[in-house]
Amino acid sequence: MTVSGKPLAILGGTPAFAQPLHVGRPNIGAEVRFRQRMDGILTRRWLTNDGPLVQEFEHRVAERIGVRHCVATCNGTLGLQLLARALGLRGEVIVPAFTFIATASALSWEGLRPVFCDIDADTHCIDPQAAGALLSPDTAAIIGVHLWGRICDTTALEAIARQRGIPLLIDAAHAFGSSAGGRMAGSFGNAEILSFHGTKIINAFEGGAVVTNDDGLASEIRALRNFGFIRSDITSGFGINAKMSEASAAMGLTSLESLDDFIAWNRVNFEAYRQGLADLPGVRFMSHNEADRTWNHHYVVAEIDASEAGLSRDMLLCALHAEGVLARRYFYPGCHRAPALPTASSPLVDLSVTDRVAREVLQFPTGTAVGEAEIARIAEIVRTALSMAPRIAEAVATNRYTPYDPRWMASHPAGGHQR
Repeated sequence: MTVSGKPLAILGGTPAFAQPLHVGRPNIGAEVRFRQRMDGILTRRWLTNDGPLVQEFEHRVAERIGVRHCVATCNGTLGLQLLARALGLRGEVIVPAFTFIATASALSWEGLRPVFCDIDADTHCIDPQAAGALLSPDTAAIIGVHLWGRICDTTALEAIARQRGIPLLIDAAHAFGSSAGGRMAGSFGNAEILSFHGTKIINAFEGGAVVTNDDGLASEIRALRNFGFIRSDITSGFGINAKMSEASAAMGLTSLESLDDFIAWNRVNFEAYRQGLADLPGVRFMSHNEADRTWNHHYVVAEIDASEAGLSRDMLLCALHAEGVLARRYFYPGCHRAPALPTASSPLVDLSVTDRVAREVLQFPTGTAVGEAEIARIAEIVRTALSMAPRIAEAVATNRYTPYDPRWMASHPAGGHQR
């Protein structure tokens, strides 16, 4: 079988996309507004150090979420480190094994020991029951992750943390614009971490924030992000440079103004994927359509069950990459399998759901750089590849193709999913 009358690229045909489609290609917003803001920065010659655009961005983010404080940082990873430092955490922190590596490595940088927890099979978010079973005398905090933009089970996690008297922190890097029970992502737990990396639904080139209703915690983080200064020439004795620049805030504000448009675009893309890949054996789409929840639709994620689909996730990924569709496997192989990451986790802890999901998850390109025409072509590629699964499997084995194979990735390096 062919795609639009041509053989699949992995079988010798021409790639469907001369310009590759990336996961996480940035949303931009109104370029005119961005340039106006940049002109203002240059006119004022105020480039960093809590400039007016950073202050406005913090105010607008806090207002959108419905919290008292937003402390902008240069990225989300340092935001998490500052939060752990401000809370004085020591010992172990329970964290889902299926998340971006920065969630765990930021803790390790602060001398904490991640204890990896399994995830819920349906949502891919941390399993509260499994988290409760991992509590020990050394547990200093629990971290939940709003994965794929879905609010994790904050009710159960807050109950566990409250009973134990430890903070609940949330990694909300995926979830800006999502909500549950009438509360926006960013308003749960003791504090949440946001990411405004270029791949997120709104971006500040690079950026992050800590959002919280805790006045004292916000004040401490503001000092820590600026070398520990509490006044112009007086420090609290400790700190680091984690400030957001004015240029980043200019991009963040411009992006934030278009958030509702981005969500609407993503929703159309998601429906196009859902319809284009409907009823395919072994392909399960992640969807979060629940009455009391909204989500930003920024992540189009499927599980590929090799026993039903006829191809493993990685074989299908090879076929897509050969066509210039740079789909990704998130967060392979799981944080618990990352080399040299200090951890307090026991090898006896059951992480079987994480292991399965890490083998099967496939994320497709979406965002404002992708439209319905491209998605229809992607769906045709997937359907064709699965319909001739034995030939695709043979091509992968014969040529020893691997996901992100240098033979087709060198000309179009994949976009990242960094914090």
